[in-house]
Amino acid sequence: MSSPTLKDKVAVISGGGKNLGALIAHQFADAGVRGLVLHYNSDGSRDETERTAAALKAKGVGVLTFQGDLSVVENCVQLFDRAVSQFGELNVAINTAGVVIKKPILQITEADYEKSFAANSKAAFFFIQQAGRVLAERGSIVTIVSSLLAAYTDSYAVYPGSKAPVEHYTRAASKEFGARGISVNAIGPGPMDTPFFYGQESKESTAYHSSAAALSGYSKKGLTDIEDIAPIVKFLVTEGWWITGQTIFANGGYTTR
Repeated sequence: MSSPTLKDKVAVISGGGKNLGALIAHQFADAGVRGLVLHYNSDGSRDETERTAAALKAKGVGVLTFQGDLSVVENCVQLFDRAVSQFGELNVAINTAGVVIKKPILQITEADYEKSFAANSKAAFFFIQQAGRVLAERGSIVTIVSSLLAAYTDSYAVYPGSKAPVEHYTRAASKEFGARGISVNAIGPGPMDTPFFYGQESKESTAYHSSAAALSGYSKKGLTDIEDIAPIVKFLVTEGWWITGQTIFANGGYTTR
């Protein structure tokens, strides 16, 4: 059986307006998708998402933008319903969204816990659920998790803790959706050179993370670049379709297991 391609396909990308999500969107556009749905969470991301949408439209791709907190299940339902309504079919769903909280355990509040699990676990579950509900046969679902799932470190309990359930969701969904040829995977990047990383790191911790990967000496900043991750996403939804139920660490040897 031939490998699927992105030619004339339609993809939903949560967090698709900036950083890794935007790069994935552009690579999908260059590979021939006919439609992209770019989700963003807050008004603060609106302008950047609209600029990304305009650039994609200039490449001849149909683009729909959608704002909503995906931990509200109805928003997740509407995201996928609108995608199908706009384009008629959906083939690929990529979830890059998340929230990072770095605090010692004794400083984590109930609000911190709820916020982290809402964004990183609940939203991820219902994203996978709703993607599985509407995806066409031979579709693909990919969730971005974190290489901290294999780290032994302080101050990162609630962030990777709230990402950890996604590994099980991925395995379960891959088994349940496999009869329709749908692959389901997760990717765990190392610390990425984006504002998402720097917001909670000190100068000292940034220096540590920048030198911790086995391949850090061959990277401009020693961190994972979004350019390191986007091609893996593209591979998993095309030639790598036979890979399913996996969490793939792509981190230059930052953590392993």
